[in-house]
Amino acid sequence: MKYNFDEIIDRRNTGSLKWDIENNELPMWVADMDFRTAPAVIEAVIKRAEHGVYGYNIVPQEWTESIVGWWKRRHDYEIPSDKLIFCTGIVPAISSIVRKLTTPHENVVLQTPVYNIFFNSTLNNGRRVLEAPLKYDGENYEIDWDDLEAKLAEPETTLMILCNPHNPVGKIWDMETLARIGGLCKKHHVTVVSDEIHCDITEPGKGYVPFASASEECAEISVTCISASKAFNLAGLQSAAVYTNNQALFNKVNRALNTDEVAEPNTFAVCATVAAFNDGGEWLDELRMYISDNKKTVREFIAAEFPKIKVIHSDATYLLWLDCNAYANEENLAATIRRDTGLYLADGAEYGESGKGFLRLNAACPRQILKDGLQRLKKALAKL
Repeated sequence: MKYNFDEIIDRRNTGSLKWDIENNELPMWVADMDFRTAPAVIEAVIKRAEHGVYGYNIVPQEWTESIVGWWKRRHDYEIPSDKLIFCTGIVPAISSIVRKLTTPHENVVLQTPVYNIFFNSTLNNGRRVLEAPLKYDGENYEIDWDDLEAKLAEPETTLMILCNPHNPVGKIWDMETLARIGGLCKKHHVTVVSDEIHCDITEPGKGYVPFASASEECAEISVTCISASKAFNLAGLQSAAVYTNNQALFNKVNRALNTDEVAEPNTFAVCATVAAFNDGGEWLDELRMYISDNKKTVREFIAAEFPKIKVIHSDATYLLWLDCNAYANEENLAATIRRDTGLYLADGAEYGESGKGFLRLNAACPRQILKDGLQRLKKALAKL
């Protein structure tokens, strides 16, 4: 490989959310990679920093062009450039959209288990979460169409937050599935917010389908949130984008983001995004291969050491969803593992009622660190 993803970078004492823990602990929970970003991004940020003046910033045309170009090249989809809005992050965007497009006590449909912050963006704004659990057959997840439609048809349901690809189960939704979701939402007058932050971290040879590209109905009734932050490890630079084909939705979302003051970039947000999307493709392709090998390492280790644990097949994200229901007698497995070994994993219950008995493991780290984590997992589970 041209890029060294085996390099171990000490992130302690850097103000890192992930690594602000005890010295004996190993964090593999939050979706934050332990790799340096693409060299092109580092060079762009250094160049901008050397300028020395960090005043207020605009969103230049090159930002728009970099995003439109990337989606055209990588995902064969033409994002409407005149319907693209800068935002400081996908979570701020979703929270603003929830406030603008719904009223208090209305339902927001979530397909659980799903990214836990969706619950915060809903409940903290006085709306109600309506879970439409995915069907789990012990191996894979699929949509329960009858249940989903029933939830969408409820009179108080006005919004659905879609995770595409799906975190934490690593599912890439195909075009037929997305079009069917769009059709149901159109039928029941429900707007879709599609969080596509993990779209560029797919298995080598695997693509994803932008929700808005699946059908005219999908494009008409949706708002999509995208960012370079997951693929290029830029979360701390607070840069994302929102787009919609629907002019009325665009007007509302644009007003929401500006009213909430989350539509202006910091000094490094634009240059980092432009560099990532214009010059980071080769780096990202190697990263995807490395992450794929890491995920394979986890699957093989667990199959050999703990055949009772099921690693859910994952075509996207660097996260692995572990079915640990064989250890159901342990009331708080994640806390027990952390207490006994220092390995910090995410508790599946955070992702909805159907996540109980599962753990989420972040495999985006140098392989030596990953193997340390797996040995800690082995040590903890051996006691049970």
